[in-house]
Amino acid sequence: MTIGRGFALALLAAGLAPASVLVAQSAAPQSAFRWTGELSQGGLIRGQAPAGTVSLTLDGQDVPLTPEAAFLIGFDRDAGPQAELVATLSDGRQMRQSLSVAPRAWRIERLDRLPKYPVPDPEFQRLRPPELEQIRAARAETTDAQGWRQPLQWPVKGRISGLFGAQRLYRGEPGSYHSGTDIAAATGTIVRAPADGVVILAADQPFTLEGHLLMLDHGQGLNSAFLHLSRIDVRPGEHVRQGQPVGAVGATGRATGPHLHWSLQWRGRKLDPLLVTGPMG
Repeated sequence: MTIGRGFALALLAAGLAPASVLVAQSAAPQSAFRWTGELSQGGLIRGQAPAGTVSLTLDGQDVPLTPEAAFLIGFDRDAGPQAELVATLSDGRQMRQSLSVAPRAWRIERLDRLPKYPVPDPEFQRLRPPELEQIRAARAETTDAQGWRQPLQWPVKGRISGLFGAQRLYRGEPGSYHSGTDIAAATGTIVRAPADGVVILAADQPFTLEGHLLMLDHGQGLNSAFLHLSRIDVRPGEHVRQGQPVGAVGATGRATGPHLHWSLQWRGRKLDPLLVTGPMG
């Protein structure tokens, strides 16, 4: 069964695809694994393990599994071409499924100069480590959120001004790539939860880079981060529903103008919000 062909074509037709998305094939009919989604770098799949599965691993790492053996898996921007799922059944048997992860052609800008990095001032060096620790601790939280089961919705609509995965090479040396999708919108534009979730971080005091930072856990290792907000309307531990207002667009932190930077991660793997969510309607 073909996964994501219609979405891939729509993405390309919209002129917004940062990469040539190769449409992958799902498990063969005789396989007991089933899934839907984009089996590609930056993609996300929702699946069902074989009946009787008591544990599941992806390349040797544990994958959260529901009582009905449903699972969620994300593929990092730099994921390799092959991965392997291993399901351990209640009788001790193991079932294996190879996954072919489609590559993406990322937008790369090559510059014949060295990057211009500002010299960090003492205040930045003092503030940044505890900010990073708060982000790390938030991503380590697990909640009972079930938003991972829902098709994600755009938190705000507007012109896409920055693509996930875009990167600059300075004299052949790679700089850091863009880890989210930027959406240009006026300051004060309402930001809505893309799926049900639990607030795991709400930085009322702006962070040095991210500004007012809001993070939501959607369950099964999937979380969202919203950067540069002008305000945050929810509090840590609060359960939010898909479409609920959670904040407003701004230009706090290191931002050149008002926009929302939305990033998605699954267990530390960085995902492409545009690929996962689909074209803006």
